[in-house]
Amino acid sequence: MKIDRKLRTALLAVLGVCTMTGVAFASVPLYRLFCQVTGFGGTTMRAEAAPGAVDAKITVAFDSNVSPALTWKFKPEVASDEISIGARDMAFYTATNTGTVPVTGTATYNVTPQQAGKYFSKIQCFCFTEQTLKPGETVRMPVIYYVDPKILTDPDTKDVEKITLSYTFYPVDPNKPKG
Repeated sequence: MKIDRKLRTALLAVLGVCTMTGVAFASVPLYRLFCQVTGFGGTTMRAEAAPGAVDAKITVAFDSNVSPALTWKFKPEVASDEISIGARDMAFYTATNTGTVPVTGTATYNVTPQQAGKYFSKIQCFCFTEQTLKPGETVRMPVIYYVDPKILTDPDTKDVEKITLSYTFYPVDPNKPKG
């Protein structure tokens, strides 16, 4: 059976649209995976344990942001901390639901300067799971992390004295009405 030229062109166009739609849906998770594996764009790494302290220190600053669509107050308990490179450390953030209904949020994160992202590893973090807060509820959320000693030998990071860990909380369902 011979397919006429116009029908073949239409079928190829439909196939192209379907392919591009599939690529568009897959691009966000694939980009996130790429960033987590490589530390690209200031994305932190995940780890099981810290390698152990070396004789060097670095300052870690903590930043917090909340989407206007989320009825939460969210902040770090301390603005910054000087830590031993390679040692396991812990920081706490506090979140309060100021709304009148339970709300579930999820946190995105990054590290600046970006080139330090591949050396900043999280062992445990509230950002790995969704967080649900009841109306008026306040919770302390820990992040356990370390800075890899390899940061000291990388020419791109040898002058880094301060790393900023930043989180932004977003509602899981932004279409849900505010409480």
